[in-house]
Amino acid sequence: MSVDQKVVRRQKLRWRIRTKIEGTASKPRLSVFRSNKDIYSQLIDDASGTTLVAVNSRQKDIVAQAGNKVEKSALVGKMLAQKAIALGITACVFDRGGYLYHGRVKAIADGAREGGLKF
Repeated sequence: MSVDQKVVRRQKLRWRIRTKIEGTASKPRLSVFRSNKDIYSQLIDDASGTTLVAVNSRQKDIVAQAGNKVEKSALVGKMLAQKAIALGITACVFDRGGYLYHGRVKAIADGAREGGLKF
């Protein structure tokens, strides 16, 4: 059974990134997962192993918006920032999940910054 080399490469990058960053309750990790159609992001407290806030492009508020995948990713970032600030979280550590910091991944980061989160 062959394994897709792109998946293996991204997994190695992901592990390398995760050895260097860690989220706490006051400064959680903003994790990004990108599928072909949708994008998912969540704020994670690694100390307790809990997800504090989760937002994705499949939610009704974002699906109803017009635009391409990059524009919807920016909306995901803004909505994540709004929910985080409502919980009292103002800073986070960005985890790109092995993806290049470009396109939809960058759009989430920019949207979160516009929403008020500090990286």
